[in-house]
Amino acid sequence: MVVSRRPSGSTAPSSLPFGSGSPRTRSEASVRHSESGVIARSAGAIEQPVLRLSLVTLGDPNQQTGGYRYHRKMARAAPGYGAAIGFCSVPDRAWPLATVAAARTWRSAWERSDGILLDSLAAALAAPWIGRSPVPVIAVLHQAPGGVGHGPVRAVWQRALDHLAYAHASGFIAAGESLVDVLRRSGVPDERIRSVPPGCDVPFDGAPLELRHGRDVAVLCVANWTPNKGIVQLLNAFAPLPENAATLWLVGRTDVDPGYAERVRRRISAPDLSRRVVVRGALPFGEVGRMYRSADVFALCSLVDAYGTAWAEAISAGLPVVGWRTANLPRLAEHGREALMPEPGDRRGLASALQAITKDAGLRARLAAGARRRGATLPRWRHSEELFFEAVREILKISSQRSGPSNSRSKNGGPAGYRSS
Repeated sequence: MVVSRRPSGSTAPSSLPFGSGSPRTRSEASVRHSESGVIARSAGAIEQPVLRLSLVTLGDPNQQTGGYRYHRKMARAAPGYGAAIGFCSVPDRAWPLATVAAARTWRSAWERSDGILLDSLAAALAAPWIGRSPVPVIAVLHQAPGGVGHGPVRAVWQRALDHLAYAHASGFIAAGESLVDVLRRSGVPDERIRSVPPGCDVPFDGAPLELRHGRDVAVLCVANWTPNKGIVQLLNAFAPLPENAATLWLVGRTDVDPGYAERVRRRISAPDLSRRVVVRGALPFGEVGRMYRSADVFALCSLVDAYGTAWAEAISAGLPVVGWRTANLPRLAEHGREALMPEPGDRRGLASALQAITKDAGLRARLAAGARRRGATLPRWRHSEELFFEAVREILKISSQRSGPSNSRSKNGGPAGYRSS
């Protein structure tokens, strides 16, 4: 009998009770280890039957993005919940050639598991093969169908393939409430959706860094250099600030999109920015945590984040935030309480927000106090892990209950209830 760990440390059968079916989000206890640490097995960890899960993703699972980090966190925590997660990666080849490679990856995934966790990055690639899986599939969504940052033709095809893949899923784990909304609009019943946001723990390790460099304020941006993160827009809004107002720090991968990275570098090299912008590139999370703890303001102009882990981490660290009033930021913060949020694309509004927050120490202090209060209510990794493995077992239980009757499946062979929208 497979069992899972309850928060109290006791064990219980895998047939955990599930409530009314509404997607659930709860705060979590503080995590004790950095991402690079080893997750210790708890007193209630299971030593016998292990729930074997394969996580199908795209490319190197060690990439520095919120979604990949979410998966690594769950994989490291799995032994403490009577489970094991193995990564099965589809080679990151030119689309749609990777779809062919996905066939082999998919077979390898189901041959050695009790269930498959399907990363939304790999859903379209797995779509032609997913119907062959003899084990249940749970889709783990970090982006909406169609993906992010693709051209119009690719987006249309990927959306169609994503929908095809999700029609075969037994259930869904959504990393953001906006994705829960997407699933509901697609006809997925609430009993098959679980909301499990990422944690936003920020480590306290290490002495604070001196980031102001002789100026009044240190502004931090944590984002990989891709167009949807709005790095160029942030630089353009930062440029009119007085020379002594602020130093801007950019943390994140610079090699994801070479063409866009070249645009960013050209803008930074301009005379109005070259002495005031520091590029750190990708850093271990412990170092990123020190940056959060040492900065005065966090700025990120993303348009598409389904959750926005960097925003949540900044708020958890007590940083006031500047960003567009879009994506998931309005769910994490309120304009004038923890953040300043101009309307998307309002360049003057963005520049004004940066000017106000760097010039007015009282405003900064009020927003920082609001961020600390809000941060205390945001999820922590330990409880996100508990929710994740509870969700997996509940979805697998529901799947086993549905697998018998012939009318429990849709015409395309997948579980009933999903439709393209």
